[in-house]
Amino acid sequence: MLMFREEEIRAGVKLDDQALEAVETAFRTLATGNVSQPPVARVDIPEENGEADIKTAYIEGFDGFAVKVSTGFFNNETYGLPSLGGLMMLFSTKTGQPKALLQDNGYLTDVRTGLAGAVAAKHLAPANVKTAGVLGTGMQARMQIEALQLVRSFEQVLVYGRRQEKAEAYQKEMEEKLGCPVKVVTTMEEVVKGSEVVVTTTPATAPYLKPEWLHSNLHITAVGSDAPDKQELEVGVFEKADIAACDVWAQSKQMGEGRAALEAGVLHEDTPLRELGAIIAGLESTRSNESAITVCDLTGTGVQDTAIAMHAYQALKKSEE
Repeated sequence: MLMFREEEIRAGVKLDDQALEAVETAFRTLATGNVSQPPVARVDIPEENGEADIKTAYIEGFDGFAVKVSTGFFNNETYGLPSLGGLMMLFSTKTGQPKALLQDNGYLTDVRTGLAGAVAAKHLAPANVKTAGVLGTGMQARMQIEALQLVRSFEQVLVYGRRQEKAEAYQKEMEEKLGCPVKVVTTMEEVVKGSEVVVTTTPATAPYLKPEWLHSNLHITAVGSDAPDKQELEVGVFEKADIAACDVWAQSKQMGEGRAALEAGVLHEDTPLRELGAIIAGLESTRSNESAITVCDLTGTGVQDTAIAMHAYQALKKSEE
């Protein structure tokens, strides 16, 4: 079994077109191929404001499958540690033997989540984007906007964060990384109304994005809700959307934005959210005009983990040759 540490994984795996293609292919295969993807196993550690998710999937044609443990301990800032962590193990689909331990400390999860947002925007966002908006200032606020540049050209970014100093730090860092202006705004409403693509990246447990802020020529990707107690979008957002999608409906209705909308009667079991893989494969319709409002709920899937783990394994093995 090969072992790769965080430093070499970060050096070998980037937010680039090759990684984007790996994640997009995984979503397409989820809709069209033979995939075995069990439900997410979750462990909560409430006294430390912590959680751990275990995800895995087999994708037909891949010679490996990943088992990923992802942790989120949101008191870690007080210890001088990042909130997110974890690792992945890659196993052979032929023998079941372990092929590699990827000690990425959550980096690969960050990458594949950012790329999933880019895949959603590629197939659902307006073709012409002048302003990208982001709610939140953490790691996914960075990853999502950086990955968005792979599929859409935009001229500026609007960012809202609850803490001014974090929003200003985000502004400085991302202006250097993106090569375009980043403006800190004082309300979430200003972000939504002023952008063509908006990404929500918070661990909120009470919805805050209001349907009255929505406008034509808008796409929203929600990535924060990955547990039954989380929610970023008010359920009326789905009523106003022309196209409402998700990564996996079975997960969205249990732990994503689809859960609250289903409970409120805005969504129904016989009219579920469209799955991203089916949209990519052409089995479900996508944006038909620039004036549409589209929404995509991303809860994170095992196929993404297997896809990014295989991509990392191949890239890192090649670099060692």
